Amino acid sequence: MNIKITKFYYGDIPDDNAGGNELQSAKAPTAGNWPLWEVFVRSKQGLDHKHVGSLHATDAQMAIENARDVYTRRQEGISIWVAESKYITASNPEQSGELYEPAIDKVYRHPTFYNLPEEVNHM
Repeated sequence: MNIKITKFYYGDIPDDNAGGNELQSAKAPTAGNWPLWEVFVRSKQGLDHKHVGSLHATDAQMAIENARDVYTRRQEGISIWVAESKYITASNPEQSGELYEPAIDKVYRHPTFYNLPEEVNHM
């Protein structure tokens, strides 16, 4: 009699009720190739979400749960966003000159273009 014992980790069991999303592939990630997720937290005092770090998780639900445990240990957040890193597109800092060049000829956007009265403070 041969008995095979298999050790499963969170997210390894392909189950429709496991809490993942519909877009998740049929092949569950193994511990060595979990995707990287970027984590954004909205604080109780803020109106915007701030990037607080990254973590690895098998799906969005696991990423939110891990982000809660890692980045809001002191209950400082009221909302968490996670985004899989492969879906984030960023500009190249080395090409910032070409990217922002069209704004150079729009001097009316700079506050130095306007003369402010002496009564206006802290602007």
